[in-house]
Amino acid sequence: MKSIIIKNKNKFSLTVLILLSSAWISLSLYSCGANIYSVDDDVQLGNEIKQQIADESREFPVLQGHQDVKDYVNGLGNYVINNSNYIKYKNIFPYKIEIIHDDSTVNAFCIPGGYIYVYTGLIKFLNNEAALTGVIGHEIAHAERRHMTQRLTSYYGVSLVLGIVLGSNPNQLGQIAANLFVGLGFLANSRADEEEADNYSIKYLTGTKYYPGAITFFFDKIKEEQRINGTTPGDLDRLLATHPLPQDRIDNVNLKLSKIKPKPDPTKGLYTDEYQRMKARLP
Repeated sequence: MKSIIIKNKNKFSLTVLILLSSAWISLSLYSCGANIYSVDDDVQLGNEIKQQIADESREFPVLQGHQDVKDYVNGLGNYVINNSNYIKYKNIFPYKIEIIHDDSTVNAFCIPGGYIYVYTGLIKFLNNEAALTGVIGHEIAHAERRHMTQRLTSYYGVSLVLGIVLGSNPNQLGQIAANLFVGLGFLANSRADEEEADNYSIKYLTGTKYYPGAITFFFDKIKEEQRINGTTPGDLDRLLATHPLPQDRIDNVNLKLSKIKPKPDPTKGLYTDEYQRMKARLP
C-alpha cells in the first residue's frame, strides 16, 4: 500500500510539474514572439479558414456583384503591399480582400496568409480613402507579423509539449482551423498586437501618397460615436471585442506620428472625393 501511495504521489507531482512547465512555456513563447508554425503553415491555415468562411455565407455574406467596388478596395491593399519596404511576404501570402455585405457591423479582420475581410458597415462608417487604407494597413500588419500563429504557438505549443509527454498529437492544422472558426474566437487581438499593427500601419503609409496617420480618423470616428451615444453603439461591439481601443493605444499612435519629420499634414493625402464616389456605388 505504501509503495502505491508513493507511486501515485510521484505521478501527481509529475503532472503538476508538467502543467507548471507548460504554463511557463506558454507565457515565454508568447512574450518573446516565438512562432512554431512556418510561413507555409500560415498560408495553409488561412486557406482552411477561408473555405469555412465561404461555406458560412449566412454569417459572412460576401458582397455579390459590384466588381468596381471590390477592385477599388483591393487596389488600396495592393497599393500598400507594393509601395512599402516593410512587406516581407507579398510573394508568399496570397493577399486578397473580400467585402462582407453587412452594414450593421463596423469591422475588418485578417486571417493567416493575408486574407482580409472588410465589412460594408466599416466602409460606410469611414469618410475618406486614407482612413480605409490605414485600417487595411493595420490588417496587413496582423498577417505580416503573423499574430494569429503567434497566439496559436502560445496555446497549441503547450498542447504540443503535453502531447509529446502523454503520447497524443493534437497539433493538426485542419483541426486547429476548425477550432478557430467556431465564433472566430482567436481573432481577438491582444493590446500588444493591436499596438504593433498600428505602428506598422503608420510605417506602411509613411512616404506614400496617403497621410501616414490615417488610422487616427478611424479612432476619432469611434470616439465620436461613443460620445454622441453615451455608450458604445451596437454596431461597434464586434470591432472593439476583437480590436480593443484603450487610450494608451491612441496615445501610442499620436506619439509615433509626432516623431515623423517633417511633420505630416493631416489635411492632405486623404482622397475624400474619390472615396465618397465609391461609397455611393455600394448597395
